[in-house]
Amino acid sequence: MSRPALRILIIDENRIRAAVIEEGLREAGHGEVAIIHDIAGIARRIADIEPDVIVIDLENPNRDMLESMFQLTRAVKRPIAMFVDRSDSASIEAAVDAGVSAYIVDGLRKDRVKPIVEMAISRFNAFSRMARELEDARTELENRKLVERARGILMKSRGMSEDEAYALLRKTAMNQNRKIAEIAQSLITAAGLLEPGDDL
Repeated sequence: MSRPALRILIIDENRIRAAVIEEGLREAGHGEVAIIHDIAGIARRIADIEPDVIVIDLENPNRDMLESMFQLTRAVKRPIAMFVDRSDSASIEAAVDAGVSAYIVDGLRKDRVKPIVEMAISRFNAFSRMARELEDARTELENRKLVERARGILMKSRGMSEDEAYALLRKTAMNQNRKIAEIAQSLITAAGLLEPGDDL
């Protein structure tokens, strides 16, 4: 089964170097390649193009230019391969923090473009998967806390055991076709409203 074609955006003010990257990508079988030479208003143009992957090539970038590119990479949430002619450890660290998937110093050769783009995609996907798993784990923990609190309320207000309280939450969730954490949240909210001594 063939994979869908990737839409790749090249950002490079130097037309000759951009042509080298484009040629490397086309030889690697990537037909959908767009090039931006002028970085003014770049965020809107990226939104218009909607690329799957972005290749940024910066010739001797200064600190401000790198910082604006790093801000861009944080915003677009796409695999990004960034080529620079020279760099220092602070810039490399900043690139990693900004979410650049592949940061290549002095490495622009036509034959290297394809493996670097593939590495950028692979790293981006791995990072996205980890971020999703972390978010899922956080949600799961929050949900567990809600259920524990709701169970405590039922045990106190109805004199139920832990198991009975959980069984009631579960049964209510099934009857209402909702998640147990949603039922728990509703119960906690209702119990908060019914607490004596609070003026409305």
